[in-house]
Amino acid sequence: MWRPPSRGAALLRRALRVGPVPSRSKGGSERAWTRPSGFDTGVVTFNSLSKKKEPLVLARERVATWYSCGPTVYDHAHLGHACSYVRFDILQRILSRCFGVVVVHAMVITDIDDKIIQRSWQENVSPAVISRMYEEEFKKDMLSLKVIPPVVYLRVTENVDRIVAFIQGIIRNGNAYATRGGDVYFDVQSIGDRYGWFTGATGSHGEHGSSGKRDPRDFALWKNAKPREPYWESPWGRGRPGWHIECSTVASHVFGNQLDIHSGGVDLAFPHHENEVAQSESYHQCRQWANYFLHSGHLHLKGSAEKMSKSLKNYITIKDFLQSHSASEFRMFCLLTKYRSAIDYSDGSMSEARASLETIRTFTEAAEAYMKGQLRCSPVQEGFLWERLLEAKTGVLKALADDFDTPRAVGALMTMIYHGNCQLQPVAAEDEAARSPAVFGAMVTFIREMLEVFGIDLLQDKEADVFSRSGSLQAVVEQLTRFRSEVREFALARQDGPSSGRPGLYPDRAPLLKACDALRNDLAPLGVLIKDRGSTSTWEIKGDQRTSRVQDPDQDRGS
Repeated sequence: MWRPPSRGAALLRRALRVGPVPSRSKGGSERAWTRPSGFDTGVVTFNSLSKKKEPLVLARERVATWYSCGPTVYDHAHLGHACSYVRFDILQRILSRCFGVVVVHAMVITDIDDKIIQRSWQENVSPAVISRMYEEEFKKDMLSLKVIPPVVYLRVTENVDRIVAFIQGIIRNGNAYATRGGDVYFDVQSIGDRYGWFTGATGSHGEHGSSGKRDPRDFALWKNAKPREPYWESPWGRGRPGWHIECSTVASHVFGNQLDIHSGGVDLAFPHHENEVAQSESYHQCRQWANYFLHSGHLHLKGSAEKMSKSLKNYITIKDFLQSHSASEFRMFCLLTKYRSAIDYSDGSMSEARASLETIRTFTEAAEAYMKGQLRCSPVQEGFLWERLLEAKTGVLKALADDFDTPRAVGALMTMIYHGNCQLQPVAAEDEAARSPAVFGAMVTFIREMLEVFGIDLLQDKEADVFSRSGSLQAVVEQLTRFRSEVREFALARQDGPSSGRPGLYPDRAPLLKACDALRNDLAPLGVLIKDRGSTSTWEIKGDQRTSRVQDPDQDRGS
């Protein structure tokens, strides 16, 4: 994979016209984002903390610490989840493979929550059974979508002691309080106007809670145990963690008091990420805990203004989606819109993604055929194609450095493919002129490199498609041969009973035997070979090592 030159950061910054960012806003607000010092990646990204594009600067050279909110595991994961996780997987791949940054990614699994408890009551099992089952399903879904797993998954239930200690630290620093009822709340007023990074944070946004809250905006760090709920011991009595505190604790446990990047869906910005910032900066007594917050747009079913979600019952599970589409098709679907944008899911949008992949596949196959001498073309403008390749490389890198603009990067790639296709004009063998295979080899290599960056493997998808079709054919031949074997066994039954007159085959069944033989003979030219031995038949498909044996039904019954 190519890398930007040593002066790439400065050149890209100049090309993108991103100027220096003041460390404080003109009004002197306490919430002003401060540009960190450290390693400039050469990328600019939209930072939800400053609400504009900022140079992505890391605390350590070529290492990004990255925390993301994981799922609450009480049900099947759906395409709304997939969209967010795939989009950020693509961003991490771009940082790693195009800009040489090692991404150290940690994710929490919320395995205790009101919804998990309610689901466990409905199913009459423990919350641990529900959470483990859906956690494993989530991980399998992510692997099916080719999402690179984080370096570490951490469960909330395995970090409750750390959460209790984290809450104690916030109380000690004067930013939280316990109620008589055993709840603990964060004191929003104690941090002044540093609350409100992602919203105006008015009183109407507050959590519902006990009458012991001092301010409607105060949110729970610890919840007093209710009847039938799981609980842990704490200095405030039996209870369990609030939702927001788990992420602050787990991220701090892994990365300490400084985090480069925090990501999640835009719906998590407030109150979840807002409260994470408040908790973490209060505990660590720092001015800027996370330097960048990246938020992905919602996935909508086309024609609906609502996001895809479990609560609205308007979702498609990942498992159901993958019955009719490939992971690469979904990844291309995500690539064709900016990660921050809302995205409409429909048959039309998936057809567009599939058509884009087919265009790429068709060109690479034609280019390979040309390089092998199997495709004869008119003279190629080799110099022109080398220029288009360089143009594509520059355009792709520039697009990805500009807030990970994948639609523009894919567009640059497709423009190069268009020019390549224009040069691959078949001609008669005797009309072929000088050949230029090297430039097509370089173009195919670049395409494969970029698809690998995006997590797309056309070769694997093609093999999977062939295997799927082969598996379907196997099943059809298996059933057909079994039916034929049963018909043949019936036709071969002999008249050897006392009332049959004389032994032998039933004359009226002879046409059935002829039909069985005709079917065997008709299938042979199609590559399906059936061999009969007595009442047992075997079959195989030419070019396939798998074979099957169909026995006499009476033998199956053990008679």
